[in-house]
Amino acid sequence: MRRKRRVPPAPLPQRDGVDPVRVRLPADGAWETVRDHLVARLAAGPGVVDRMLREGRVVGADGTPLTPDTPYAAGLYVWFHRDVPAEPRVPGTLDVVYRDEHIVVADKPHFLATMPRGSHVTQTALARLRTDLGIPALGAAHRLDRLTAGLLLFTVRPEERGAYQTLFHDRRVHKEYEAVAPYDPAVALPRTVRSHIVKERGVLAAYEVPDAEPNSESRVELLAHDGRLGRYRLVPHTGRTHQLRVHMNALGLPLLGDPLYPAVCPPGAPDDFRRPLQLLARALEFTDPLTGTAHRFVSERVLDAWSSYGTWADG
Repeated sequence: MRRKRRVPPAPLPQRDGVDPVRVRLPADGAWETVRDHLVARLAAGPGVVDRMLREGRVVGADGTPLTPDTPYAAGLYVWFHRDVPAEPRVPGTLDVVYRDEHIVVADKPHFLATMPRGSHVTQTALARLRTDLGIPALGAAHRLDRLTAGLLLFTVRPEERGAYQTLFHDRRVHKEYEAVAPYDPAVALPRTVRSHIVKERGVLAAYEVPDAEPNSESRVELLAHDGRLGRYRLVPHTGRTHQLRVHMNALGLPLLGDPLYPAVCPPGAPDDFRRPLQLLARALEFTDPLTGTAHRFVSERVLDAWSSYGTWADG
């Protein structure tokens, strides 16, 4: 059996709650220097790499800065912090609703990503909480779409994260969402929606494959309506990307504020913080795998479109 390679601890501290980037030089590399490999590997360009090396920002496992002439060595680990462009601060509060020695449950606003990815780095729930709570090892047990508000579960200790991630993998977490979408008396509810959803890498919107074996299941219930808009409870039994948004769109009830369903908005447009996706992760319920405690957490957020009794949709 192949022995798992031990990864040395990061020699650089977090910056604004974000871990340094770790790069392992591949075994089949033909580069003469570490610098040459980083130029070929990173999209930042040679000028950025050279500046990082000059400033001593690329280090080895012992924290010693590398130089432009440091020879390439297969298997070597190097660390550095990327230059992060200024990110607009996401409005709204990131509220901690529960905290103990094992977990943190937070209630995030719309537009805040769960964890650093792509252009969203410091403006993420994970980075903010690490900084605000002073818990550098905090990790996310699951994710929410950036546009979705609501409850997120984080773990305090890295060695315990797998136990909580397994709860989600094994579908032992009961999740309830709330949404605002058009009301249509012709759509009979409640109902369970099943379909085969595909989300291709690099493609913004997911899609359903007709007549294929279902791989997703959602329960849809109507909680209230004002004749034009409905407030819905959505209970996913699987966790496909964009599942609830896809299923509501398939019913002819696309969520208000959705930039992908039924039509994809032009990419690259800045976020309109005034018109968030009307989807909220309302409740999380599970039995703690370490303590045996039965937890149920409920978000106190209110979806804007419903609280304004339909006027939100008029723009």
